[in-house]
Amino acid sequence: MTQLTNNRQNDWCLSNFELFEKSLNGDSALHIHAIRKAAMERFAKLGFPTTRDEEWRFTSVAPIASSTFNAVLDYAPDGITEKNLKNLIVDGMNGSRLVFINGHFSRDLSDCGSFPHGVKVENLSGALKNDIGLVNQYLTRYARYDDNAFTALNTGFLHDGAFIYVPEGIVIEDPIYLVFVSTESDASFVSHPRNLIVVSRNAQVCIVEHYISVEKNSYFTNTVTEIVAGDHSVVEHTKLQSESLKAFHIGSMYVHQGPASNFTSNSISFGGVLARNNITALLDAEGCECTLNGLTLSTGQQHIDNHTTIDHAKPHCNSHELYKAILDGKSKGVFNGKIYVRKDAQKTDAKQTNKTLLLSDNATMNTKPQLEIFADDVKCTHGATVGYLDAEALFYLRSRGIDSEAARDMLTYAFASDVTDRVKIEGVREYLSGVLHARLEQGRSEG
Repeated sequence: MTQLTNNRQNDWCLSNFELFEKSLNGDSALHIHAIRKAAMERFAKLGFPTTRDEEWRFTSVAPIASSTFNAVLDYAPDGITEKNLKNLIVDGMNGSRLVFINGHFSRDLSDCGSFPHGVKVENLSGALKNDIGLVNQYLTRYARYDDNAFTALNTGFLHDGAFIYVPEGIVIEDPIYLVFVSTESDASFVSHPRNLIVVSRNAQVCIVEHYISVEKNSYFTNTVTEIVAGDHSVVEHTKLQSESLKAFHIGSMYVHQGPASNFTSNSISFGGVLARNNITALLDAEGCECTLNGLTLSTGQQHIDNHTTIDHAKPHCNSHELYKAILDGKSKGVFNGKIYVRKDAQKTDAKQTNKTLLLSDNATMNTKPQLEIFADDVKCTHGATVGYLDAEALFYLRSRGIDSEAARDMLTYAFASDVTDRVKIEGVREYLSGVLHARLEQGRSEG
């Protein structure tokens, strides 16, 4: 490995990489390993971001940088069975399911399903051996690690995750369910799942990406998902982040849209002591439609940060963004939404809304909606609100004989359902309804 310049906070990452290289055996000769090494060299130069960096102004990753997380180099079931997994995942999901334990594919717990000819639903490690020509056309092409330390770190440890390829004209009716499980461990550990999803011309697919944990221990998940939406394709992606309240989660998604493609993201976060979701969508052809929906539920000492970027690179594209947060206890939220409209992106129509509901006087929200417009024939709006439950609405419900706790829950649930009802998969909507009710009950008990 090339000598890397590093500081003390990077030491555990670089030590992990040396062990990771040794575990690869013959795979270290593949072309992808040159990319891994380049990414780690970039990470060593960047180092972990600090609050002096504008993009991380309100989110300190010092607890990650100053800790030591051990890489999980080999697959082990760690006691995960179909029975205990069922208690954690979305119930009643039809279609295929890929399960990963601490970043490694579990063949026993997965069901890759049956698909039309040409469809690929497999783990990335297998695809790097069996479909390397196809994978190399897209992998690392859109998830740029030049200025993102966590993407560079993920790329350095790129090994396993999900690979989904949908050929031209194929419509996948049932959702594809990706489950990432973190297990109990005496020592803190890190996993770096890497997902690649390619949807070709006139194809359609719905994907659920779910991060869960069996125990409430401390660990670090650093995940990257690349999505390529081809001409006239329709893609719906739902991410559920329900990890341990002692866990750290950094997730980055990079989306590239072709002509007249339609992409929808639903990002729902309610786990982790520190969580950050980055979404970058490039509308790189005319006629694109991009929708970003997000919901944060946090309590206690949680800190959940959502950063989104919608890049309108070509004319006649539309984007719609709605992010909501419900903060209780002493939790903190961050929203930074950027909309870029490039010079040639005339006839752009972009709308962005961020709303935060505070259920506690000790909860705080930092919101920063941004528009950067370099075209002159566009319709762009953005807005942000932070506030408490409507006193008049509470009074109205109380006057109808509804007690204060029930009235509070009804209004909070209605606030959240504006986002959750947008998820097309019924099982996921029911799952989120249960999570929301449990969180409201937890908030009352903590209060």
